[in-house]
Amino acid sequence: MAKKRFAAVLVMTMMVMSIATTGLAADNQGAKKDIVDTAVEAGNFKILAAALQKAGLVETLKGEGPFTVFAPTDEAFNMLLKDLGITADELLARKDLKDILLYHVLPGKVMSTDLKDGMQAETLAKKNVTISLNPVKVNDAKVVTPDIAASNGVVHVIDKVLLPK
Repeated sequence: MAKKRFAAVLVMTMMVMSIATTGLAADNQGAKKDIVDTAVEAGNFKILAAALQKAGLVETLKGEGPFTVFAPTDEAFNMLLKDLGITADELLARKDLKDILLYHVLPGKVMSTDLKDGMQAETLAKKNVTISLNPVKVNDAKVVTPDIAASNGVVHVIDKVLLPK
């Protein structure tokens, strides 16, 4: 009788664990959004999202990746607009918009712990950015929030828009 009871408890426990594990796996898959959805949900990347749409890069950054994106905030874009003396619409109409955006993307997933002082990294625009530490910077843009995980890579929030040279 004790063996039957033990077997029944074991089977019930395994069933409960199986259901719980399946539910957790589904939750984890849904919790991690791709890079574009992660940025849109954050709410302070409206200009970046509009630029990605205009440049036809949304599907690319929703793709498998992995990608590392240095994402300038709306505040960073507004500083650029002021510095250049142009409007957001004028920025979105630039012929080099796609190259500017690709200059913010590295192939592969590069976490902040992977960065080395003075390292050069080739962007999807085929131009290098320079990483410095203390504080962490990409060229002259400071990383204000590192290592935001996405299903297809990682996002590092920066305080300036990077312009390829």
